[in-house]
Amino acid sequence: MLQQKNFRILVINPGSTSTKMGVFDNRQCIFEKTIRHSSDEINSFPNLIDQYDFRKQMILEHLDYEGINISRLDAVCGRGGLLRPIKGGTYTVNNQMLKDLKEGYNGKHASNLGGIIAHEIASGLNIPAFIVDPVVVDELEHLARYSGVPEIPRKSIFHALNQKAVARKAAVDLNKRYEETNLVVTHMGGGITVGAHKKGRVVDVNNGLHGDGPFSPERAGTVPAGDLISLSFSGEYFIDEMMKKIVGHGGLMGYLKTNDAREVEKRIKHGDKEAEEVYEAMAYQVAKEIGSASVVLEGKVDAIVLTGGLAYDDSFVDMIKKRVKWIADIWTYPGEDELLALAEGTLRVLNGEETPKTYPQSI
Repeated sequence: MLQQKNFRILVINPGSTSTKMGVFDNRQCIFEKTIRHSSDEINSFPNLIDQYDFRKQMILEHLDYEGINISRLDAVCGRGGLLRPIKGGTYTVNNQMLKDLKEGYNGKHASNLGGIIAHEIASGLNIPAFIVDPVVVDELEHLARYSGVPEIPRKSIFHALNQKAVARKAAVDLNKRYEETNLVVTHMGGGITVGAHKKGRVVDVNNGLHGDGPFSPERAGTVPAGDLISLSFSGEYFIDEMMKKIVGHGGLMGYLKTNDAREVEKRIKHGDKEAEEVYEAMAYQVAKEIGSASVVLEGKVDAIVLTGGLAYDDSFVDMIKKRVKWIADIWTYPGEDELLALAEGTLRVLNGEETPKTYPQSI
């Protein structure tokens, strides 16, 4: 039997005030670091996209300090940003992608820097640069795009990287290929998204940014449309204030003035009945969304998968389980490992298990 080649991969995940990085030998992480950026550092750049060279140099300095020889790298992978809607998978960073990331084609977000930094480092080493499963992954079936208002089609914006990664793990645990399974995958963090994974494609999922679905620690999810329109035109709020009610100040934040589920758990333990009811209502809405996704799959569900930070809370998970356990077995993979997910997506290409996609790929 031929021995599998050992590939060394640098992965980069930029956030608003930090840059997470890791170096992997195949799936084994040999170095991980979160670089924190002060407000003064971030605010010194007139535009978000101008930060890429500063962040790149910080990454290279930390690698040098740790004695990691970048000439041994086989590939660099960055977190995918707000690109055009594309199918899931691993994409080679190309000129069109760089242009869309720099111009903020679908919005401006720190994750847009991932592909740019990966390309800058990789091009100097003459190795490939990739992104894996950005939030704009769109594999919706046509029926899922209808909203009821022709001018407002439903969009696919969700935790694609983690959902796809844990779906593959669940498939392995089921002794199947991801492309052979039907799964309902629920990512539960600051936002909550529930995806219907049908034979390797997410054919329906709630828009976790500011669209629909369950309310979450800081997002409102689906809101009664007529009442939302009335409130918007009441004269009491500007448009940015209304957007904050939907994203940032919605969900737990709106009801309990905190987006920290651990704080809510403490309140419940100290007898706070309001906190208990709001928390249960969030679990109730998650369960309803899981039920809807199961209908999309016509009840043919191999497993229900729960992941994200809220999956660490056994009481929250139990509230969901009691409502959906009749549908299928429930698998829990708490937290998320985005660096590993990026490395695994790159490794599948380097090992020849997957062909890298070319951006943009029509959906």
